[in-house]
Amino acid sequence: MIKSPTTQITIYLSVYCIIFSLLSCNNNLNTNKDHLVFRYNEFANINTLDPAFSRTLQDNSVCNQLFNGLVQLDKDLNILPSIAKHWEISNNGKTYTFNLRNDVYFHKHKLFGKDSTRTVVANDFTYSLNRLRDDKIAAPGSWVLNHVDNFRAINDTVFEINLTQPFPAFIGLLSMKYCSVIPKEIAAYYGSDFRANPIGTGPFKFKRWEENIKLVLRKNENYFETDNQGNQLPYLEAVALTFLPDKQSEFLQFAQGNIDYLSGLDASYKDELLTANGKLRDKYTKTVNMLRGPYLNTEYLGFYLDSKTPETQSVLIRQAINYGFDRKKMMIYLRNGIGNPANGGFIPIGLPGHHKSIGYTYKPEKAKQLIEQFKIESGITNPKITLVTSSNYLSFCEFIQRELEKVGLNIIVDVMPEATLRAARSNGKVDMFRSSWVADYLDAENYLSIFYSKNFAPDGSNYFHFKNKTVDSLYNKSFSITNIEKRKCLYTSIDSLAMKNAIMVPLFYDEVVRFTQKNVTGLGTNPINLLDLRFVKKI
Repeated sequence: MIKSPTTQITIYLSVYCIIFSLLSCNNNLNTNKDHLVFRYNEFANINTLDPAFSRTLQDNSVCNQLFNGLVQLDKDLNILPSIAKHWEISNNGKTYTFNLRNDVYFHKHKLFGKDSTRTVVANDFTYSLNRLRDDKIAAPGSWVLNHVDNFRAINDTVFEINLTQPFPAFIGLLSMKYCSVIPKEIAAYYGSDFRANPIGTGPFKFKRWEENIKLVLRKNENYFETDNQGNQLPYLEAVALTFLPDKQSEFLQFAQGNIDYLSGLDASYKDELLTANGKLRDKYTKTVNMLRGPYLNTEYLGFYLDSKTPETQSVLIRQAINYGFDRKKMMIYLRNGIGNPANGGFIPIGLPGHHKSIGYTYKPEKAKQLIEQFKIESGITNPKITLVTSSNYLSFCEFIQRELEKVGLNIIVDVMPEATLRAARSNGKVDMFRSSWVADYLDAENYLSIFYSKNFAPDGSNYFHFKNKTVDSLYNKSFSITNIEKRKCLYTSIDSLAMKNAIMVPLFYDEVVRFTQKNVTGLGTNPINLLDLRFVKKI
């Protein structure tokens, strides 16, 4: 007998709930302490609990609960002390000296001996950063040390880093989870299995991971941070993650009150939850909180400039695509007004260097004119180009397809799994692709590195294979400029040159959208959408 999709979902959720209940019992997260347990689902799953390999937002959000580094970011992306109490930067901008706290302890483990823990010292950072750049480890985060010459522990509480050249964005790089401190004896004991047996210093400690099913973290009783009133953080006793792979099923769990938090907006439930202008529907206003804020994420379409396809090589066609659809209309119909139309280039709103006038606005007649010019110059009477996307962004690509058909350009939309698309994009196997760029650190250089010719994919992030001598020169010059206003002008110039060549089609600057149950407080948002549970309470 063939079961209907509804029946299959019901059966799947029933089995899932049984597993969820059993595992909850096994971990003693009983119902009378439910207000101390924060529950959420991660539909995209997680790959690792090792910060050196934490390359996705999902991995970072979990590692953020388990690990600390020298510095950290607040909700406005200001750089604050973490394990480092304070630091000094030399006059030449190349030497960073960090003074460490002496009251930070690793999570308890039998290998630490009778006390089951020990204090973090500067040599732990020496080990952690050496491990990050170790070729045998092959950590994807090793690039954050590209500008580092050497580092050393001067004593237990002083750690020094020397750069090969001034790099004003470097302190922001150190806030990334790649640069977290880990204990040598534990990492050496587990080897590659450290990914599933993490020991850090964070507000929560690892308890149990049933891959693809459930992850449980418990409160770190020795955590070093306190709130403004001197109360020890975190407030919660535990964090419980599940891994339902379907966004609609995740929403059903949230609507039924089985999980406390829902991140992002998905086509499967956006109209159920939000009005057309991005407000919570009346049926949810009494049970759900909606949190919304800026997100340093630019969604875009990119072109592979080394393609043999005439349409992809033509700046006329690339500019026509930029002019040929209404970004504002797209955001209203497909995102319920969540996000901002990307009319100002690649650098998103909120980063120095963003300029609202360097991009493209909706000019259908201009798009038609450019396409006609291409036909005359190339002799191609029916220009067409293939756009490759993942299923999550199919609706956007189909919208653009319909709009460009009106101005005379045939867009063929091809759908690939996300992992397949990433590989094809890196290896130059697709002429035009949908992608996104989320800030890794708080400087527009992070965005503009994608235009630098020495960063050609697959060895770097220049998926376009864009090469421009002026862009390269300005990009290199940016490392020697410490004045933020001068760097801002330089960044705008680089972005403007990329837009003039139309090597990409910026679609929109995203927004962080979070939904919580009404009894959840203290979550907030931040522009890199990193989950921070230190201050969360459940009433």
